[in-house]
Amino acid sequence: MKEITKQWIKKAEEDYIVTSREIELDKPVCSAVCFHSQQAVEKYIKAVLQENEIYFPKTHDLEKLMDLCKEYIPELEQLADGLLWLTSYAVEVRYPGITARKKEAIKSYEIAKKVRDMVRRHLDVD
Repeated sequence: MKEITKQWIKKAEEDYIVTSREIELDKPVCSAVCFHSQQAVEKYIKAVLQENEIYFPKTHDLEKLMDLCKEYIPELEQLADGLLWLTSYAVEVRYPGITARKKEAIKSYEIAKKVRDMVRRHLDVD
């Protein structure tokens, strides 16, 4: 695996760890779970693209990134609706006016976990 890919995975793992720790709390910060789930997914997908030398734009749009990545991980398409939904947590949830609930936090975490598992299998990450 390329060094730059390892760096993307490391950053994705950091977001995933925050998400997985927070979701286990009695009162998780649901907006943070959603934000870090989106960030983890974005970085996992970008790791695959980087490893395969596929140019990707500077974007948080998970659907666009999935379209670039589905050649390498076709099962990502099964998560298309979830990725479209999760994209909204890249920016808006960080500001006043939008707050995520526990149900949304759980859903975002589950999507992140599925993407993480797919990417780690694809890249043969231990």
